[in-house]
Amino acid sequence: MLERRPRKDRIEVTFVLPGEVPPGPVSVVGDFNDWQPGVHPLRARKDGKRAVSVELPSNATHSFRYLAAGDYWFNDESAGDREGENSRLHT
Repeated sequence: MLERRPRKDRIEVTFVLPGEVPPGPVSVVGDFNDWQPGVHPLRARKDGKRAVSVELPSNATHSFRYLAAGDYWFNDESAGDREGENSRLHT
């Protein structure tokens, strides 16, 4: 799930997943972090889910995926758009 909060000239996007599915550590990896695993790891929230927030430029399109333990790559179905194997996010 994606949560969006407008900021002055940017958008804060929060990437949210269930607390234990998939199991183990998960990070969001995309063109906004040069596809570097581990830069944006999801952390536990009080509501039992895990999430990470990233500030992105407004009026832009970004490609991303999630990377879980065991080299398990997967998409965010709530993104609503795809580019090849990647989810796409419009800010």
